Amino acid sequence: MTDLFAPLPIAGGTLRNRIGVSPMCQYCCADDGRVTDWHLAHLLQRAAGGAGLVIAEASAVTRDGRITPGDLGIWEDAQFDGHARLAAAIAHAGALPGIQLGHAGRKASRGAPWNDGPAVPSWPTGSASAVPMGNFAPPAPMTVGEIEAVIEAFATAAARAVRAGYRLIELHGAHGYLLHQFLSPLSNRRDDAWGGGFEGRARLTLEVARVVKAAIPPDVSLWVRISHTDWIEGGWTTEESIRLAVLLKGLGIEAIDVSSGGIDPTAKIPVGPGYQVPGARAVRQGAQMLVAAVGLITEPAQAAAILADGDADVVLLARAMLRDPYWPLRAAAALGRMDAMTAPPQYERGWTALGRIAMDRAVAEAMHPA
Repeated sequence: MTDLFAPLPIAGGTLRNRIGVSPMCQYCCADDGRVTDWHLAHLLQRAAGGAGLVIAEASAVTRDGRITPGDLGIWEDAQFDGHARLAAAIAHAGALPGIQLGHAGRKASRGAPWNDGPAVPSWPTGSASAVPMGNFAPPAPMTVGEIEAVIEAFATAAARAVRAGYRLIELHGAHGYLLHQFLSPLSNRRDDAWGGGFEGRARLTLEVARVVKAAIPPDVSLWVRISHTDWIEGGWTTEESIRLAVLLKGLGIEAIDVSSGGIDPTAKIPVGPGYQVPGARAVRQGAQMLVAAVGLITEPAQAAAILADGDADVVLLARAMLRDPYWPLRAAAALGRMDAMTAPPQYERGWTALGRIAMDRAVAEAMHPA
């Protein structure tokens, strides 16, 4: 049984608990990919709120790999100073600073999700094959040279991220972005060494993992986010995810962040509380490695049960953290575990009082059960 508030030693340091802030795109850069005051305020709040791990949003490894012109980037040194400030702020607040590296492939060149209207591309996109995504323009099939350039871009971006102070690198291989586009037979129709059967479709993800691992020091943790299933017949499967995880583990990947879907907008996804946890459990058991569970994990007791039942080693929260950056501290109070959590000293007066109220309520309920 794993305690939600137990420390977790990993290559990049020790997480003070098993609660992480999942990477969430903010779409607020000024077409330059540079960290803004919004990013700093957004992630610093959540680090101060008690999370053990804070992962900065998907940062594009190339300019044309952005989802939108407002995406965060890490493809050039001009973006370095902002990332260094962001990583230092997260660490100062007590959380381990991480960053997700990504390339959108055929899902690039779009507007922010809150903008209505059709998807009008701003720049050409490339992917495994010329298979369009929804109402997007069809991408150009990437040449071998373009594939090799993307692999190198991931390695360069990872090395830059480490210099900036990030202690955990996560490769985005989920949600229908470029690495997932190569993994899934729904989007990869190639008949060369980068397509076809499992080995060809997995090659790009494995090559990116290999070169990134070689580009970063051993005391930085390397994770991969995957969609464990496409939720579509004939698509990527949980069984293939387990097989991929085993290979990634052999390359030195420390953990798999298990999500799902995103390759096709017509997928019928059974969304509900913890709907992706069974996938996390399957990968954890099948690959015998650390996994993170994510997806509609909202309640403290729910998160605690996921770890206690052995379904995952870490829980990552997204929308719940948008609603409440102090979710970890509230969870500790709700579960009677304020002994395991420390609020920033500037905020301690408020949280000490809340913990005392929760403890008094628990004692009262034990003495006078309903």
